[in-house]
Order: sequence, then C-alpha cells, then structure tokens
Amino acid sequence: MEIIRYLTDFILHIDKHLLEIVSNYQTWTYLILFLIIFMETGLVITPFLPGDSLLFAAGTIAAMPGEPLQMLPLVILLICAAFGGDNTNYFIGRFLGKKVYDKNYRLIRREYLDKTHAFYEKHGGKTLIIARFMPIIRTFAPFVAGVGRMTYIRFISFSIFGNVIWVVLFTLAGYFFGNIPFIKNNFTLAILAIIFISLLPMIIAFVQKLFKRSA
Repeated sequence: MEIIRYLTDFILHIDKHLLEIVSNYQTWTYLILFLIIFMETGLVITPFLPGDSLLFAAGTIAAMPGEPLQMLPLVILLICAAFGGDNTNYFIGRFLGKKVYDKNYRLIRREYLDKTHAFYEKHGGKTLIIARFMPIIRTFAPFVAGVGRMTYIRFISFSIFGNVIWVVLFTLAGYFFGNIPFIKNNFTLAILAIIFISLLPMIIAFVQKLFKRSA
C-alpha cells in the first residue's frame, strides 16, 4: 500500500518530484528518466510506471530558465529508452511468451494479453503506433507482437516510428505549454487530463462492450 501511495503521489506531483531529482542528481537525472521509460515500455510487470506524464513533465523542466535539462539529449535518450524497451519486450514475448501466457501471473494477467491481442486483430501492425499513446496496452503490445512472432523487420519499423512520435509529441507539449501560468499552477490537473485522454480509447471500448452485452 505504501508503494502505491508513493507512486500515486509521484505521478500527480511529478513536476515537483522531478525537480527534486534534477536538484539532487543533476546529470544522473537523464539515466533515471531513461530507466523509467525503458522499464515502463520493456517490462510487462511494470505497466504502472509513468510514461506520458513523465515525458510532459521532463519537457516542462527543459523549458525552465537555466535549462535544468537539455532538450535535444533528453529527446534522443528517451527515444532510445522506448526503443530499447520495445525490443526487450518483443524478444521476451518471442522466447518466453507462451509460458507466461499459460501461467497467467498476477502481474501479467491473461486478460491484458487477450485485450492487446484483440487490438492487434483489429488494427494490425499499426497497433504498435496507436498503443504508444495508451497506458498498459503500450507495455503489452511489443510482448504480444513477440508471442505472435511478428517479423522483426515489420516490428522494428512500426516501433521506431511510434517511439519517435510519442516522445517528441509529449516532450514538446511540455516544453511549449508546461510553463504557461495556468498549467503551471494547475499541473496536477494537467497530468490528470493527460492520463484521462490516454485512457479514453480504452474507456470507450469498455462502454461499447457493455452496450453490446446489454443489446
């Protein structure tokens, strides 16, 4: 419970926590951000780590006076982190996916894998791009691609395109809008809005499923 409470507080006040990390660890902040994005993308047991909100907050801090973070190396490192995570997840799925699926672990629930697989059935390889903007599904999408043995060339092309768009879009959004007085003074609301918008496709799909059942 303590971990959940701390993680919730970290996400909702991510701007303040990230500033503390920059102040305490300075250049090492790049490595910390790299690891968080890598784990959120590359390990199926950590889909709860911040992704969109972390990129937005990092871009916001990069735009602050004195430039606590440099934008160009930040974007390049985070793209590499997301790409590395995708590849790790893909090969875990390729070599261990069947065993993981059959076991139905608590942290890697078959329900999540089935939903991601259904998403693949509907959208094909574009899932890797679309899923970039959807928490949880973006963590499981490369894993399911590996389980389904998507050809690596096809996987890597979608992965690179999706990662570049995702990182650039959210960091630039933070860079240009994060320090606007209204957003800066209501940063928690801005983070909640980002989370809500990210979850909106899944909420819509869930509501549609309920209507189909009732019909």
